[in-house]
Amino acid sequence: MPATSSVNPLRQGLRQERMPEPCIMVICGATGDLTLRKLGPAIYNLALGGHLPPEFTVVGFARRPMSSEKFHAHLRAGIDQFSRNRPVSESVWSAFTAGIEYQQGNLDDPEAYAALAKRLDRIDRDRGTAGNRLFYLAVQPSLTPEVVSHLGTAGLAGSSRRTSGRQGWTRVVVEKPFGFDRESAITLNRQIREVFAEEQIYRIDHYLGKETVQNLAVFRFGNGLFEPIWNRRYIDSVQITVAETVGVEGRGEFYDQTGALRDIVQNHVLQLLAVFAMEPPVEFSANDLRDEKLKVLRAVRPMSAEDIAHNTVRGQYTSGWVAGEEVPAYRAEPEVAPDSETETYVALKLGIDSWRWAGVPFFIRTGKALPARVTEIAVQFRRAPLALFGRAGAPDIDPNVLAIRVQPDEGILIRFGAKVPGPGLNIRGVNMDFRYGSSFAVDSPDAYETLLLDCMVGDSSLFTRDDELVRAWEILDPIVETWRSGDGGPLQFYAAGSWGPPAADELLTRDGREWRRP
Repeated sequence: MPATSSVNPLRQGLRQERMPEPCIMVICGATGDLTLRKLGPAIYNLALGGHLPPEFTVVGFARRPMSSEKFHAHLRAGIDQFSRNRPVSESVWSAFTAGIEYQQGNLDDPEAYAALAKRLDRIDRDRGTAGNRLFYLAVQPSLTPEVVSHLGTAGLAGSSRRTSGRQGWTRVVVEKPFGFDRESAITLNRQIREVFAEEQIYRIDHYLGKETVQNLAVFRFGNGLFEPIWNRRYIDSVQITVAETVGVEGRGEFYDQTGALRDIVQNHVLQLLAVFAMEPPVEFSANDLRDEKLKVLRAVRPMSAEDIAHNTVRGQYTSGWVAGEEVPAYRAEPEVAPDSETETYVALKLGIDSWRWAGVPFFIRTGKALPARVTEIAVQFRRAPLALFGRAGAPDIDPNVLAIRVQPDEGILIRFGAKVPGPGLNIRGVNMDFRYGSSFAVDSPDAYETLLLDCMVGDSSLFTRDDELVRAWEILDPIVETWRSGDGGPLQFYAAGSWGPPAADELLTRDGREWRRP
């Protein structure tokens, strides 16, 4: 670990456990919304926390003509609006911007990459970044293969001895969606691997950077109280909810070609499922963790067309009200077909054919224009086997629930029965509620902060491997095809501001269960 500097305001007085080597982060497509809202604030907060070496350099690379000073202003606008740490520290900002540059160039122009390569070599010499480069592809998915190809042609993809006696590293970060189906995902993986080795590729899913998701392994494997009951003997069912209050937010053309199953379930939800249900890894190394996640995905029970019709629900929102604001119907959104059959809501019942989870249903739902923005994993435990309290005149006790909140209020809630004070035997459900903010008195880092730092130190534990990605599509492709053929049941409708179509409730009620209302 580098020694703490008493003069650099980015690191003053801070002890760092994970300090990356000096490096250059090149943001391809740097003037877009992702940089404004997520990447700029994340990099600034890493600098503010003293997690970046003084040599760290950002190069924005995009087609828009812009000076480095104007790029600084662009980043500052995003940080002022979206950073979790505001107002901006002027001393940190001054030191931070000394290492931020902008390179104008069309992403389809080979000459632009040649010019970028010369600039990176100059930065290596001037700032001591040692040939270490992280390329973040903040571009439209359709541009990813072309950008990767140009990076390779310009000699920017391989690790080489760019400084005397020192081997530099090169990594590339790819945003979702990772393909459109299994075949396109395989093609995309092949196109990227023609230029970069698998260990250089970081497929980012920001859900895996959230504190609660990372804490799942600690919660399960680090507490003797929970690991013995994390199985089919004690758990009745599991619900995974990813609910959004927003509609398509001006992404009508993209969303109408994608839908909720591809947009959310293929990546976020199946990754949450895999992390929740995996076996203990041999050690917390990237490959061991991802091996265990892959085993879960491989164990997801395949569904026939009849199973899909019985165990899946697809819905689309109509007009309604969310948080006091009127929301137009999905089909009335800009760039959405007036007769669109695209789903904005999905509910699924999945099974995992493993020794630990055999017979435990996993209920999944995600949707837009729902009443609350919330992501959680809710575990419902089996009821106590005796009707002891019923014979004493008390009603049935609700089953115990453990809810792992991923967002917005990250934490873990346990619900159990307790006697109400007073005469008689009156039992009521009560909560024990752990929240990160109140328990540790610090803000949780944004997921992008965690994941960017992991990229820089070369830790791929929280990133998706190519075989995980392909297996996720193998699970979902039959559902898409069955829906498209009409054999998967009709498209259901729900009013914006409701919790989805009635058919989604029936998916659980026919098994004697009901959705948890977060």
